[in-house]
Amino acid sequence: MAAISTVTIGAPRSDINMTPLIDVMLVLLIMFIIALPIVTHKVPVTLPTGQPAAEGTPPPSERLTVLPEGAVLWNGTPIGDAELEARLERVAADGNGLLVFEADGSARYERVDHLLALVARSGVERMAFAGNREFAAVL
Repeated sequence: MAAISTVTIGAPRSDINMTPLIDVMLVLLIMFIIALPIVTHKVPVTLPTGQPAAEGTPPPSERLTVLPEGAVLWNGTPIGDAELEARLERVAADGNGLLVFEADGSARYERVDHLLALVARSGVERMAFAGNREFAAVL
């Protein structure tokens, strides 16, 4: 009769393999580090408080339009940046007027951003955006 050899395998281990757990925790940590600045980014917006205005005559408004080539129209009349600043300051000083901002969809972003910065520096607090349907169709 041939002898049967047996190989002894160590006893079962009772500890847990921590490597997969550590890998998952590191991946989650990296995801939170990347996602956290996006979540905490805020744009300050002053929202109206109180009761809405009664139906009636709309407040006086001025219309600022940006054409595709970058030209600016104030209520349909071409205007330069220097004169635009003065008019924006007048609208801000009035405090009751509304500025309606309309940018053509093919206008350069740099130009639109520059004009929005002028509006912000002038102190205009009441502003509306017109013509946003063009951008919704693109997205």
